[in-house]
Amino acid sequence: MGNATAGFILLGLFNHTRAHLVLFVLVLTVALNSVVGNALLLLLIQQDRRLHTPMYFLLSQLSLMDMMLVSTTVPPMAAGYFTGKKSISKAGCGFQIFFFLTLGGGECFLLAAMSYDRYVAICHPLRYPVLMSWQLGLRLTLGSWLLGAADGAMQAAATMSFQFCNRNEIDHFFCEAPVLLHLACGKTSAFEFVMYICCVLMLLVPFSLILTSYGLILATVLRIRSIEARKKAFATCSSHVAVVGLFYGAAIFIYMRPTSSRSANHDKVVSAFYTIVTPMLNPLIYSLRNSEVKGSLRKCVARCAALTSRDTLVCLDFSSCTKRKDI
Repeated sequence: MGNATAGFILLGLFNHTRAHLVLFVLVLTVALNSVVGNALLLLLIQQDRRLHTPMYFLLSQLSLMDMMLVSTTVPPMAAGYFTGKKSISKAGCGFQIFFFLTLGGGECFLLAAMSYDRYVAICHPLRYPVLMSWQLGLRLTLGSWLLGAADGAMQAAATMSFQFCNRNEIDHFFCEAPVLLHLACGKTSAFEFVMYICCVLMLLVPFSLILTSYGLILATVLRIRSIEARKKAFATCSSHVAVVGLFYGAAIFIYMRPTSSRSANHDKVVSAFYTIVTPMLNPLIYSLRNSEVKGSLRKCVARCAALTSRDTLVCLDFSSCTKRKDI
């Protein structure tokens, strides 16, 4: 079988053609918008005391996870495209799998916690301070991070324990556990079964909780007499469910599909979608359509404009005084 490989070569997502260059610029633009949008949301939640609630704390953690998720995959891919150096060490590949699964798995549970928060806020508004306290929000957030880290550590350690005999080319733009299993020269059926069980716990269970929460929300919304309030609630819930469905659908497609039916091109496109596009949609859907967040954004923009105009006036006054002294 030959000697075990010491590193890998990531073939990447794009070739050096004009069409692929346009797509590469588009992906970088989406990734940049994702980072800027999530960073802006984090800043607004941190600066505005009115947003210091469990709901916005969960949103801030989602933005943090999305920023880190994009930073885990896009910068190495862009550096490899520009420099042509697409090699990655075995340890680096293992760390990339760990961070990616920690963030992706943590986001799965965090989205479930956010759906519970919306369920309590809409279906039991008077009991919200009791059913969704700060302590519960902190526990849900900490649990999401810890469960994601446990899944990432287990899958990274198990994947890197295989021997990759003289097969070091990964037809992907980052190290992902299901893709690396194709390169292993040993039997991987036992690990694939364990990974399938983990995916059921990490994907299907939180997704079922999310669907249950929004189903109960829908039943409550249907009892609302006001047509305008009903339309607003429908629009909010449908957008939330759409983004959640895109994220979970893409993750289930990658991690729970049989190995025999895999296609490298399909895997790369779907992975790019839920690691780059979905993080850009989350702040738009969950936050920037919210009246409280938009009000905080307007206040922040007005404050920045006032500071800018004041600095301009100070500069003008200073220059006029200097001219008078010269005269």
